Amino acid sequence: MLFFSLDPESKFAPALAADLDETVQPHEERVFEDGERKVRPLVDPRGDDVYVVGSLHGGPQDSPDDKLLRLLMFVATLRDHGAARVTAVVPYLAYARKDRRTKPFDPVAQRYVAQLFEALGCDQVITLEAHNVAAFQNAFRCTTLHLEAHRVFDAVARELAGEGPLAVASPDPGGVKRAQLWRESLEQHLARPVGFAMIDKRRSAGLVTSSNLVAGEVDGARVLLFDDLIASGETMKRAAVALRLAGAREVIALAAHGLFIHPASDTLADTHISSVVVTDSVPPFRLPPDGPVSLKLRVVSAVPVFARAIRDCHDAWPR
Repeated sequence: MLFFSLDPESKFAPALAADLDETVQPHEERVFEDGERKVRPLVDPRGDDVYVVGSLHGGPQDSPDDKLLRLLMFVATLRDHGAARVTAVVPYLAYARKDRRTKPFDPVAQRYVAQLFEALGCDQVITLEAHNVAAFQNAFRCTTLHLEAHRVFDAVARELAGEGPLAVASPDPGGVKRAQLWRESLEQHLARPVGFAMIDKRRSAGLVTSSNLVAGEVDGARVLLFDDLIASGETMKRAAVALRLAGAREVIALAAHGLFIHPASDTLADTHISSVVVTDSVPPFRLPPDGPVSLKLRVVSAVPVFARAIRDCHDAWPR
């Protein structure tokens, strides 16, 4: 196995390499005066099973487009020089939210991204908690492996659950299946009943509306409010308010990816949300380190889940 990371500032990739007992292999990246880049491995990939880590979130230095192009170019270079298999390990997959047409002449950006990976010879894509798993799997023709974020949060499930009534909630109808899967997993893991709830939400042209309508029983319960990502935090805040009005004694907001775009640092400070839990797929660099959200933020590492998946893939690879 050869293991590369395209983000020199990433703490995720070195931790993943250490879990796999692998070394992050060297590569060269040159940035020319006009902004073009050249990326090349500094070890021979011929005949190897190669894994390249690149999370496609925007910032703190490069845009998602910059990161995507760099990853694609590196995948293509590895294939050009004889790598037997190339797997893109993408903790956060950019453009996964645009997986269908909602307006006339809309793009289906996730499918276009998938076609780019396929065209440049990527054999496999591993990602964490895509916005819509069915759309993600249908967009790609190469092999995909979708890792569920609740497997990451299971590591701290007993601590999150606490004592007393417990429920898992989806902040909108689109996340119902994701929340239901975690509820079922928690019931087995904790050996106790776990309730379920869903909050009504509508989005059009970027505007979110809701009516504080909660479907499910949450009275007196600690509620684990579970979504794929947190951007501005508005969806989580609205859902938390609705849940507390419905009688929930506490709401913990959890998401696979913490993008925390403006004004998340203010929105998530709302007292209806007792704490915020995310994975390390995206570093929380947009949050002020001494701000109110950072003080109630917990980051749970997805490294063990990715390491297990990569190890299984490599072990099953025919030599």
